[in-house]
Amino acid sequence: MVMKIENIRNIAIIAHVDHGKTTLVDSLLRQSGIFHENQQVQDRVMDSDDIERERGITILSKNTAVNYKGKKINIIDTPGHADFGGEVERVLKMVSGVVLLVDAFEGPMPQTKFVLRKAFELNLPVVVCINKIDRPDARPDAVVDEVLDLFIELGADESALECPFVYASARSGFASLDPDVREGNMEPLLDTIVDYIPAPEGDKDAPVQVLISTIDYNDYLGKIGVGKIERGTIKINSDVYRLNAQDPSQKEKVRIVQLFEFQGLERVEVKEASVGSIVAIAGIEDINIGDTLTDPSQPEALDFVKISEPTIAMNFSVNNSPFAGRDGKFLTSREIRARLFKELQSDVGLRVEETDSADTFKVSGRGELHLSILIENMRREGYEFQVSKPQVLYKEDENGKKLEPMEMATIDVNTEYLGTVIEKLGKRKGEMITLEETSPGTSRAEFKIPARGLIGYRQEFLTDTKGTGVLNTNFEGYESYKGEIPTRQVASLVSFDTGEATAYGLNNAQSRGELFIEPGEEVYEGMVVGMSPKGIEVEVSVTKRKKQSNVRASGSDEALKLSPVRQMSLENALEFIEDDELIEVTPHKMRIRKKILDSTLRYKAAKRK
Repeated sequence: MVMKIENIRNIAIIAHVDHGKTTLVDSLLRQSGIFHENQQVQDRVMDSDDIERERGITILSKNTAVNYKGKKINIIDTPGHADFGGEVERVLKMVSGVVLLVDAFEGPMPQTKFVLRKAFELNLPVVVCINKIDRPDARPDAVVDEVLDLFIELGADESALECPFVYASARSGFASLDPDVREGNMEPLLDTIVDYIPAPEGDKDAPVQVLISTIDYNDYLGKIGVGKIERGTIKINSDVYRLNAQDPSQKEKVRIVQLFEFQGLERVEVKEASVGSIVAIAGIEDINIGDTLTDPSQPEALDFVKISEPTIAMNFSVNNSPFAGRDGKFLTSREIRARLFKELQSDVGLRVEETDSADTFKVSGRGELHLSILIENMRREGYEFQVSKPQVLYKEDENGKKLEPMEMATIDVNTEYLGTVIEKLGKRKGEMITLEETSPGTSRAEFKIPARGLIGYRQEFLTDTKGTGVLNTNFEGYESYKGEIPTRQVASLVSFDTGEATAYGLNNAQSRGELFIEPGEEVYEGMVVGMSPKGIEVEVSVTKRKKQSNVRASGSDEALKLSPVRQMSLENALEFIEDDELIEVTPHKMRIRKKILDSTLRYKAAKRK
C-alpha cells in the first residue's frame, strides 16, 4: 500500500557558487546537536576534499542528515559551479524538494538559473532562502523580486510562485521569516522545510527498487553506491538484480553485503531500510551511477536523468620531456589510463577515449575548471603526464552544418572598465544581451558567446578589471559556427638550451618580455620560460653566464635587478598555451613546453604548416 513516510524529508541545497550552501549545512549540523559540546569543528566541514577547501567550492555532492522534531531530514549539499552540473542533475533524483539559496546582495546568478531549471524539470517544490541577510549592502526586497522574475522566466507554475521565503545568515547561524530580524537560530528554516517539502511516498512492502545516483569510494569498503529507495524494503544479505535502463542487456545477481544510512557526518550501519530512505550500499564491485537494484521477483530498471554532454576536450599523454620520470610515482600509459577510467566511475560528466597513440587519451569535460580539478587531483596523487590546450567539441546538424557550444557569460564590473570588457568580448564573437546598473558605479552585462571565445580570456578579464571583475558562465546550447576568433596577443619566450637558469641569462631575457622562472631553476631546450608582449615567439638563453674578467669595470659588480616572475597557476597555463604547446604536470612542478622541442625541427614543421 502506497503511503507517506512522514518522518523523512529529502532535500537538496542548490545555489550559485559561493552563495553559502556549505556554510548553511554547517550551521544546520551544529544546531542539530551532532557535534559534542566543546568539539572543535572546522568551517565548511562538508568540503572534505583538499581542493574544495583551498578553492572554496564544492565539487562533489555530499550527503548528511539531521534529526529535528522527530523528523529525519536528509540533506544533499550540491556543487554550485556549472562544470559540476552533472553532480546536481543526478542527486535531484533522490530528493522531494530543494532549498534554493540566493545571496542577499548578488541575487540570482547564472548557476542559480541552471540548477533551478533542473529542479523545475523534475517538478520539485522550492523553499527560497535569502542568505547573507546581515551584509551591509543586502537588498532582500529587490532580490525576492529578482527570484520571482527568474521563476517566471523558467516557466514556473502558480504554485511555485507562492513558495516560502526565509531570510538567513548561515555564518551567524540564524534564520527568520522576517527580513529585518538579526538574531535567533535556524529553526524557522527547519520548520519551513518540514512544513513545505513533501514527505516521500511509497509502498514499503512492495518488491524493492533502489536507483543509484552517486558513487563513493572507500579503501576498506571499495565502491559504495548511494541512492534513494523508491519502493519496498532493502535488507542485508538479500539478493537483488543490478539493472540499468541505458543497457537492457545488463542483468547481474548481487548480494547486499553492507547497508548504511546517514546521520550527521557519519554513515551508520543498519540491517534494513525502507522506501523514502537515502542509503549507501557496499560490497557490489561493479556498481555504477544509473544502476537500479531491484527484487528478483520484479526486475524493473528505473530511468536515469540525462546528463548534459561535455563541451571541451584535451589530450592527456605520457610525459616525454627531458626531465620525465624525475618527480612522479605513476608515469606509464597503463597507469594513466587506469586512473582516467577509474574517474569515470564517479564523474558522469567526463568522457575518456583511446586515441591512435597508445600514450595519449582524449578526455572531455564540462569546462576548463572541470578538467583542471582532475589534473590537480592526479598531480597530488603522484601522477606525471602532459596535457594539451583545451579544444571545444563541435557538432553537425542534419544538413552537415557546423555547430559549436555557446555560453551565457555574466560579468559584474566597475562601470569604468565596462567599455574595455565589451570591446574584448565583441572581438571574441560575444553578443551583449542585457546591460544594467546593479549599484552606483557597478554594472552587470550578459553576453552570449562561443565557448572557445572564453578559453584564455579569464586572465585577460582580471587584468582589464584590475582584479575586481566577476565572470560567470553557463552552457546555453549549440548554435551555428560563428567564424574565426583572434588568438592570444602574446607569444612565448622559449629556451634554446638546457641547464640551470642564471640571473645573468634571465636579466638579458627579461628585456624581451615577462618571465615565468627564477634563477636556479632547471630548463631544457623547447621549454617556455616567459611571455613576449609583441606576439612574436622569441628564443632566449636563460642559462648564459657572465664571462669572467680580471679587469674590474666601474659598476660591473652591481647586483642584477630581476623583475618579479609571473606565477602561472594551472588555469593560467591552460588559458595561455597554444596548439603547438603542452603543459608538463608532475607532483611538484608544472612546466610549459613546445610539442617539438628542437628549434630546427619546430621551424621546419611551422614552415610546412
